[in-house]
Amino acid sequence: MIRKILDDKPTKLFIFFTSFFVANALIAECIGSKLFSLESTLGLKPSSFSLFGQSGLSFNLTCGVLLWPLEFVMTDIINEFYGPKAVRRISYTAVGLISYAYLMFFMATKTAPSGAWILSNQKNGVPDMQSAFSGVFGQSMRIIIGSLVAFLVSQIVDVTIFHKIKRITGEKHVWLRATGSTIVSQLVDSYIVLFIAFSGTYSWQFILAVGMVNYTYKFIMAIVLTPLIYGIERAIEKYFGHELTHKMKQSAMGKDVPDVPIVAG
Repeated sequence: MIRKILDDKPTKLFIFFTSFFVANALIAECIGSKLFSLESTLGLKPSSFSLFGQSGLSFNLTCGVLLWPLEFVMTDIINEFYGPKAVRRISYTAVGLISYAYLMFFMATKTAPSGAWILSNQKNGVPDMQSAFSGVFGQSMRIIIGSLVAFLVSQIVDVTIFHKIKRITGEKHVWLRATGSTIVSQLVDSYIVLFIAFSGTYSWQFILAVGMVNYTYKFIMAIVLTPLIYGIERAIEKYFGHELTHKMKQSAMGKDVPDVPIVAG
């Protein structure tokens, strides 16, 4: 039975996509607590501009945004070949496993540190390793909830818009449905997490300004990564073959097609 499953090309690819999707989302959540200066990282002088009455803004982003654009690329690819049900299932799986990871992080921060561990890290220049560990892995509950809700809602928005555009364009204009769905869903993602995490702590003007800064970066990345989607699609079509690729795309749209045969590879 397992040999039959692993010999099926669409199944093997789906397992890979699921693994990468979940791992990428989990890594993005883990590194998301660090803020970095995009301009300084690129060797540029930090900018200073105003939005919604907030001055002195620059492109200070969370490290998580480095990986989230790939998540939306994966969403569009899975949507194209496996359909919205597959995207929802993977998204629910990712949220469940990220929630489990956060629970384990919380439990780890509450354990009593070993004296030897503290001492060895003091020798390495970290005076309070327990506080450093808790600072990295102990994100606030509002940020965690905001991040998970934003991720799930934005995935649903992405799937819905992607298929609405595809019903109009058919299999043509991949760039339109991929980029269009990502641009809208990224906007939703940017503001849901900020409003849940920081409403009541910061003014709505500040939240709007920071959200727009984050969204500008995501918008640019959505455009930049569009050729990557075409490259991945061509690689998948070469892997599946034209006939199987056509059947899978039709099936992803909910159209009745003959059972897709198992294709070894």
